[in-house]
Amino acid sequence: MASVKFSSKMNPKVLERLRARAAQEGRTLSAVLTTAAEDYLERAALRPAFRKAESEVLDDHAELLARLAR
Repeated sequence: MASVKFSSKMNPKVLERLRARAAQEGRTLSAVLTTAAEDYLERAALRPAFRKAESEVLDDHAELLARLAR
């Protein structure tokens, strides 16, 4: 997939740490930022599914959980 150039702002200390990490790993800053964005989007997508499953479990086992809490 082709890359798209964009502009953004970042805390200078964080940017320097990202550049240093990218250099240590032999990767470009662009590759590190792309991986970070992909990871963020994946985690964000999992949260609603987790919350739904959590709610279902709590609802299904409310009586048992109440007894265990005593």
